[in-house]
Amino acid sequence: MTNQSTILYDIDPELSGRISRKGAFKSAALKLGVLATAPLVVAAASTAAFGQGAQLPGKIRDVLNFALTLEYLEDEFYRTALSSDKLIPSETRATFETIGKHEAAHVEVLKGALGSHAVKKPTFDFTAKGAFRDVFSNYKTFLAVSQALEDTGVRAYKGQAGNLKASDEILTVALQIHSVEARHAAEVRLIRGQPAWIVSNSRGDLPEATQAVYDGEADFTQGGADIKDLAGLPADALSGAFDEPLSKGKVLAIAKLFIKAA
Repeated sequence: MTNQSTILYDIDPELSGRISRKGAFKSAALKLGVLATAPLVVAAASTAAFGQGAQLPGKIRDVLNFALTLEYLEDEFYRTALSSDKLIPSETRATFETIGKHEAAHVEVLKGALGSHAVKKPTFDFTAKGAFRDVFSNYKTFLAVSQALEDTGVRAYKGQAGNLKASDEILTVALQIHSVEARHAAEVRLIRGQPAWIVSNSRGDLPEATQAVYDGEADFTQGGADIKDLAGLPADALSGAFDEPLSKGKVLAIAKLFIKAA
């Protein structure tokens, strides 16, 4: 029988903690027996914890499928990169292997929650229709796309949090995924020699094709109050202190750059 601690090690620790507190991991591992693998146990446990997609309100299913599409994108991006010969140097390979495992866990949890209502994985074009032609042969291009995808994911989850209020369990897990995506983004930014946070709506040294990821970040209205002159702090510091959400429409417009038309 697969050892439960091994399964927990292989997936996102925050998600595993949340689901295992409900006893779902132990139950799923016991039911699967010798067939148990980390992805199978995560899927079974998330179904036990949250129920099949048919029991979820339509709005929540829509948000989860939206999130699943983004997680499919990130999961396949890192799988492809890690299998690309000599792309990722040894000094950062372990970091991207871990990020890849996190994204795979996110996919399985969302699929488990949605059940038969989970959308199918699209076919991706990580060159973004030619904008990043050498994404899997040039490490610098790979890092640039990684940062753009992770920054998009952070803002995307934040933008949908309000639509998940009808389910405390789903909202909690979505926020746990959100915080991990933020850590991914910060780590990739630091690897690239960039600040760990977004400064105003600047894309920094990223290509122009990524500007939509950062539009709207220079917002000086928080909670209905104008904070532009707050405590005499500089504008860049105030902007960076608050991360802005992206609407579903804007996120989908970014994602479509990487999705092949049917």
